[in-house]
Amino acid sequence: MCGIFAVCHESGSADKFPLDLAQKHSSRQMHRGPDCRGSYVHPETGDILCHERLAIMDLSCVQPLAGTTDKYQVIHNGEIYNHRALREKELAQFAMRTTCDSEVIVFLYELLQKGELCSLLDGVFAFALVADGDFLAARDPVGVKQMYYGRDAVGRWFFSNEMKCIEDVCGPHTLAPFPPGHFFQKDRGFTRYYQPAWFDHRLCTAPADLDRLRETLIAATTKRLMSDAPIGLLLSGGLDSSLISAIASREMKKLGLAVHSFAVGVDANSPDIVAARKVAAFIGTQHHEVYFSLEDGLAVVDKLVWHLETYDVTSIRASTPMYLLSEYIQKMGIKNGSIYLLSEYIQKMGIKVVLSGEGSDEIFGGYLYFHNAPSDDEFQKETIDRVLHLHTSDCLRADKSCMAHSIEVRVPFLDKAFLDVAMSTQPSAKRPQEYGGRLVEKYIVRKAFDVEEDPLLPAEILWRQKEQFSDGVGYSWIDGLMQHCAAQVTDEELAAAASLFPHNTPHSKEALYMRRLFAAHFPSDNAARAVRKWIPKWQANQDPSGRASLVHVNSIAKEMQEIRAEA
Repeated sequence: MCGIFAVCHESGSADKFPLDLAQKHSSRQMHRGPDCRGSYVHPETGDILCHERLAIMDLSCVQPLAGTTDKYQVIHNGEIYNHRALREKELAQFAMRTTCDSEVIVFLYELLQKGELCSLLDGVFAFALVADGDFLAARDPVGVKQMYYGRDAVGRWFFSNEMKCIEDVCGPHTLAPFPPGHFFQKDRGFTRYYQPAWFDHRLCTAPADLDRLRETLIAATTKRLMSDAPIGLLLSGGLDSSLISAIASREMKKLGLAVHSFAVGVDANSPDIVAARKVAAFIGTQHHEVYFSLEDGLAVVDKLVWHLETYDVTSIRASTPMYLLSEYIQKMGIKNGSIYLLSEYIQKMGIKVVLSGEGSDEIFGGYLYFHNAPSDDEFQKETIDRVLHLHTSDCLRADKSCMAHSIEVRVPFLDKAFLDVAMSTQPSAKRPQEYGGRLVEKYIVRKAFDVEEDPLLPAEILWRQKEQFSDGVGYSWIDGLMQHCAAQVTDEELAAAASLFPHNTPHSKEALYMRRLFAAHFPSDNAARAVRKWIPKWQANQDPSGRASLVHVNSIAKEMQEIRAEA
């Protein structure tokens, strides 16, 4: 929901950033909020708030939103799922003007006068507010919403959802991702407000509680159906998106909403397409399949790198199909009842919100390389590290590839309450366990939903082996992309990559090709340092594709043996 851009001046600064220039910088992310624009300048400090709105809650209001006086203003990207409860309890004394969830943020600041208000928010957010001379910016606990900060040559602070808004001004000086779970104030700098016990792997000792795990995920999914705009479901056919789609589908039907699900692949026989088709038939959605060619994908790679603001190979591979489908859904024009290739499709349908399954693999060690974890402690430490860096990988991919087409992605697995239950569970209960003659990743999640009476999913989907999203859409996409990149880069250029890109040096022709595209859009060293590469652990081959894992190779070999034996 939306794009935010803010400028904060040091106390007493006479060098004020011009509003018209701020609006120009903010407009670089207008794709995040095409419905309306708004801005505010504090008359004394000169602090600026600019907002590009994607209207999802209270479709008529415009941000910035004011508090009790015009000197209290907030801009917000995200959703506050407990806003009604806050209005009825903590904020009952205030007369608010809208039903927009964002409004509670500015009134909480009026009430508490401190950044710790973030701990009261149940939701996802990147926001900035000015309050009669004070300034506050904050990001949600694990960075579901994207946010960057920087400083320019004269020391002014800049904040935005996307790096492209501030890279030219801040890149030569200070530019970095805004740390998740923190807030910023001029007099305190960055302060961490989110520090759950599970940050320490030694405290993750709770026994597995399948009932609680199931109930908290259902609650997390249900609360994310809060919207005044149409909602859809991203359905890859894998375990995670299938569970979220099944839960959401049941709840949406209770509300009398039509349920649209979307899958993307290179053809009708792509692994994800086949599996998603089975799930959609089982849960009863109006299902949409979108196919894309290698040429379709290659045509948007450069544009996608600009949107994603990364050169990470994994993110680009997986974002391409998501991007195109989202665009389609946005433009199809479904108005009631209802990430790059996928997001393109979704955009064409008029849907503004989609639910997806990001986060589960990090929480439960679902990537195939987790099979090779040398101990329970190492397994748990790696899950914590993956969750804490989701803002550089899956959250970045999902947010930016879909927001490129003005579609908000919601991720129930990253709900705070669900994280507390799942991350605190002892690692021995989350490691792969045997089922059907093989070790199965995310066994604990599958078992929690393996119920005979009124099952959410067919057993073959519930126990399906993990596929990386970029693999599942069809193996030919990755193979074709790698071949294309290899044709654009010579052996000599790859050998010289370290001299051109000393930070995160590309080690494959595909990686060097993506790095060149990135550098053309974002030339500063600080922009390059804002990117974190996704690299699997505990396996010899560092290619991020799940097919590179020996677990996948051995699984395929076993299937071929069984086929030959039956023949």
